[in-house]
This record gives sequence, structure tokens and C-alpha cells, in this order.
Amino acid sequence: MAQMPSYRRLVALLLQLCALLLAVPALAAPTHIAAALVAESAVRPGGKVTLAFVMKPEKGWHGYWLNPGDAGFGMTAKWRLPAGASAGPLQYPVPQTLVISGLMNHVYESDYALLVELSVPANAAPGSRLPASVEADWLACTDQICVPEHASLSTEVLVGAPGQLDPRFDEWRRHLPAPLGAEAHFAVSGDTIRLGIPMPRTVELVAPHLFAAEDRLVAYAAGQAFFRKGDLLIVELKRTKSLPLTPTSFSGVLRYNAAGDGVAIAAVPGTVPTGGDPLSIAPAKQESLGWLLLAALAGGLLLNLMPCVFPILSLKALSLARAGESEAHARAEGLAYSAGVILACAALGALLLALRAAGAEVGWAFQLQEPLVVAALLLLAVAITANMAGLYELAIPGFAQGHETRGSFATGLLAAFVATPCTGPFMAAAMGAALLLPPVQAMALFVALGLGIALPFLAVATIPALRRRLPRPGAWMVRFRHWMAWPMGLTALALAWLASRTGGLGFAIGCLAFAIGLIALLAVAGRAQRKGEAAAKQVLAGLAGMAVLFVVALPLTVSAPSAESQGVLPSRPFSDEALVAARNSGKPVFAYFTADWCLTCKVNEQVAIEREATRDAFAKAGVSVLRGDWTRRDPAITRYLTAHGAAGVPLYVWYPAGGGEGRILPQVLGPDSLVALAANGAAN
Repeated sequence: MAQMPSYRRLVALLLQLCALLLAVPALAAPTHIAAALVAESAVRPGGKVTLAFVMKPEKGWHGYWLNPGDAGFGMTAKWRLPAGASAGPLQYPVPQTLVISGLMNHVYESDYALLVELSVPANAAPGSRLPASVEADWLACTDQICVPEHASLSTEVLVGAPGQLDPRFDEWRRHLPAPLGAEAHFAVSGDTIRLGIPMPRTVELVAPHLFAAEDRLVAYAAGQAFFRKGDLLIVELKRTKSLPLTPTSFSGVLRYNAAGDGVAIAAVPGTVPTGGDPLSIAPAKQESLGWLLLAALAGGLLLNLMPCVFPILSLKALSLARAGESEAHARAEGLAYSAGVILACAALGALLLALRAAGAEVGWAFQLQEPLVVAALLLLAVAITANMAGLYELAIPGFAQGHETRGSFATGLLAAFVATPCTGPFMAAAMGAALLLPPVQAMALFVALGLGIALPFLAVATIPALRRRLPRPGAWMVRFRHWMAWPMGLTALALAWLASRTGGLGFAIGCLAFAIGLIALLAVAGRAQRKGEAAAKQVLAGLAGMAVLFVVALPLTVSAPSAESQGVLPSRPFSDEALVAARNSGKPVFAYFTADWCLTCKVNEQVAIEREATRDAFAKAGVSVLRGDWTRRDPAITRYLTAHGAAGVPLYVWYPAGGGEGRILPQVLGPDSLVALAANGAAN
């Protein structure tokens, strides 16, 4: 099948070629995908033998399927064969998906083999060796650069009775898509292509993906929806805008599990029924942007109740009750605080989208998966706690006493950064959608989240009636400020525990040593302030020394955290393979995804998951439990979350007995939510 690159692919290839011209060292490097041509066995005159292009990419490099997707190209082969011999089409294994800068690629990131049938002429002399030579060209790429590669490959095939077969060919054939064995149909409606694929309902589908063989027929990076209707699998694909004509045929490969198993699809125009039960792994129907913006706004409002944000918000709001505060100044502080919050949320969102576009498997709150970020937050929480406790005074960022709008802006930056680790009610759908929407719409959701966080203080700052309801200034404000040191102190303790979970015990001890040193420096500053003495130079010198040690020495203490002890509810670590095995057992499966920095997760675990009643109900129903710990970065968990439309944790998925489709549970679990599911068993 001839491939006609789309305009988008041509642009991508031009960009890759520009990168190639700038990468002189890469040009001088050896082949990045090693290739060899081997034959399976001897062959009788007039018979056929299978040859294999054995491809071995270097780490970080990948090759392409016959339809490479939005960018790249597969292999071309020009054969030199004896008269009467011929080579069939290349047979590709089931590919993988790889998204880089918003472009969907169909690739192979590990060793793979392309098979081809060689027909031998009937007059070939027994005992002779038939030479087979080929000029092969392919594209080898990383996520940053592509290199066209070429090889002159050859092998000899013994003509005679087939002897011992090369055992590697059985494994290579296992990775080829199996024939469907039935005719599929497709129908085009507007910008949607719908396929009806005969497939027994008993066939397990885990993270399926349909690869279209025809070029420019579907939008490769768009979401794919899957539905079950009896023994018919219905697939909905987005049609590319660059192909206005109605297609007359459709072929491709359906990958139906994480192991890479798949079937070859050949569809003809026909009737495809509507309806069916949606697969939980298919992207949910996209909500309207307006609804998602409201959800992000509501989610941001709820984040103000987090213990690390509420003290900052409370003291900042009470600062507006100061005697002599003008309305103009109050509005200025409110706008400055809001600008800081929105900028922080937008910056985190932009960084998240950029990392994902570059191929990184990250999700919301990715910053808390890095030990040094946790350490920095710990020291920041310690400094805030010491300030609230009265150990020292600091006008900026101005938690309770500064009039400077710079202080309000800095406080907004801080509040947003410490408020965004978890997705909660309302916020989950919006953040999940942000990972799938175009960049402009996604950024609008991040801005709406920031506005939700800023809204309470902005309302108090701009509505005089709300400010008049605030208590008048007095000595009680000092006591209240000291009380607010308690939740911030608890936040610091939680971050110290999180440091042990992300960087190991030695790293946590190092963080505590820095925290003690910071408290000592702040105590020196506070004592000098109360005496009216200048100690800024000494304190700044001490902070500079700590900063150097923080950057140089603290990373050396990071290690893998010790395994967490088994909780009340027995579970196994999540993996794609573990999920497939658990579902194939025919028993119910409960998969839950958590992180040590997620407050909502920990509340749900105490309320609903780590309970004796849940353990006993699950044991009675034979429920298999898989626990996905996302405290540190885990690409497999990130892919699973993204496939289920979730930007972060918590995520709870229930798979009923008998191989039914999974169901996403609410993010807030009641005490008996899981007990009821286990009691209903196969009915759910």
C-alpha cells in the first residue's frame, strides 16, 4: 500500500530534518536500529519460506509501523532475487502508541521483527542455496531527532527438505495480529467513522487501540470510543478533516490488551448499530467546556479548605480588617493575591502540558513526586509555621500584617502551589479533560482552577459588606495567628513523612536536619528583631550556605523508600500484567490508585478501604485488590489514569466477576460503599 504523507506529517518530517541538520554528532553515529535478515528454514522447490527483518533499536530509539501515524515512515524494501522468486508484503507486528508534541506515532520501542514470505521457483535445484538480497530503508527516531537509515541485507535459503525450524519465528509470529476470521463493517457519519467488529464478549479488552492502515483517514491523536453490544465490538473514530471523500474500505489492527495482542481488521461499508455498553477504558464523552470551567472553579474553591491553605487564607483575609484599610488598597491586595494564585496554576498547567507533549508520563501534582520539591515545601512550611508562631516577623509575603501588594502576590503564589496536590470533587473531571483538550482550552481550565482558589479572598477584598462582617482588629488576632500555626505545623510533619516515602529514610533525616537549622536561623532573626538589632546579613549568609548544601548534598541522600507495610485490606501492586491476570481469574477486581501526598486518598482509605468490614466483605466475595501507588512517578499508572480520563489521584475502578467492563467509582467513598459492591458481587 502506497503511503501519501499528509501535510501535517510533512511538516513534522521537515522539523525532524532540521533537527537532524543541527545534530552533527548524531549523523556520525552508527546505525541506531540494527537490522539483520534471517530465514526460518530450508524450503522445497516451488514452496514458500518465511524471512525476518530482525530490528534492534538502541535504548531511547524507535522504529515505525506501516502507517506511522502523524509523523515518520515505515520500512521500504527493494529486493534482488533470482528469476522466478518473489517476496510478499511485509508483515508488521502489533505496534505501540507514542505521543510527542501532540502528534500520535505508531512505533516499536523495543526489539521487533518484520516477516515476509519468499516464494521459491519450482525449478530451483535441490541442495542449492538461493540468495536473497534487499535494500532496506527506515526511519529511526528519539523524541527529539530522527535519522534516516539504510542497510544492504542478504541471506541464503537452502533448497531442500525443511529441517529444524528457527524457534525465534514462533515468538515473532505471536506478535503479529491474528486474522479476525469474520467480516467487519464501517459507516461514516459526519466527522465520525463507526466500525462494527465481530468479537465474542468473552474476549478481554484492556486499553484497546485501533490502528488504521489507510493514511489520512482518521485523526490519529483523537480519542477512540469502544462499546459492547453482544458479540459485536463498536468502535468510534474521529475522521481527519483533510480527507473529504467517503472511504470505500477500511483496514487496520486492533490492539486489545497491554501485552500487545491484536487482530487484523478488514471492513467493508455496511450497517453499524448504535448504542452498546461503553468500555470504561474508552475516553468518556467530553463535557462542554462551560461545564468543565465551572467544575475547575468549584474544585479550586474546595482546595481552600486544605489545612495548608486555610491558615494562609484566614490570616490574609483578617489582614483586611486592619484599622484604616481603604477600599482601594483592599482591592489592590485582592487583585495581587489573585494574580499570584492564577499565575501559579497556569504555570503548573503549562509545565504539565509541555512535559506530556514531550513524551513524559506525568499527571497533575507531578511536582510532589520529586523528593527535592517535597523537601523545599517542607522547609517552606516550617518557615510559615515559625512565622505564625511568632518566632520571627516577615512583612513579605505578608501573611497577616504587610500592606504591600508584592506580599499579597507572593502569598497567592504560595497558596496555589501548596493547594494543588490532589484532585477532588468537581476538579477531577476538569483536570482529566485538560490533558485531552487543545492547549488553549486546557489552559483556560487551569486559569479557572486558580480563580477558584483566589475567589474567597478576592470576594472579601472587593465587597465592602463582606469586609464589614470581619471581626475588628484586636489582641485576639495575635492568638488566632498562633492557633493557625498548628495546622501549618501538622502540614510540615506530613511533608516530613512524605519525604521518607519519596526519598527514603536517609533523605527524610537530612530534611529534618535542614528544618532544624532553618528554625535556628529564624530564631536568631527573631531575637534580633525583638531587640531592635540588625541580623539580616548573618541570617542571609546562613540561608545561602543552607541553599548550597540543599542543592549539592541533599540529592545524595535520596534512595528508594522502604516498602510500605500491608494494610488491613490485603492488596497487590498494580501493573498492566497484574490487572489482566486478575480479570482473567473471573473474580471481581478492585483497583485503587493513591499517593501519600493526596489528602483525599488518605481520608478515603481510613473511611472506606482500610476497614475490617471491607476486608471481610472482599474475602467473602473473592475480590482481588490492586493498589497503584503514585507517590513517586510511575509511567504505567500515569497511562492507566490518562486512559480513564483522570489527571491524578484518587481513582477507584471496580471490575465485576465474569469479565464485565470496569466502572469508575466516585472520588469520595462512604463507609459502606465498597462493602455494598462486594455484597452485590457479580451483579456489579
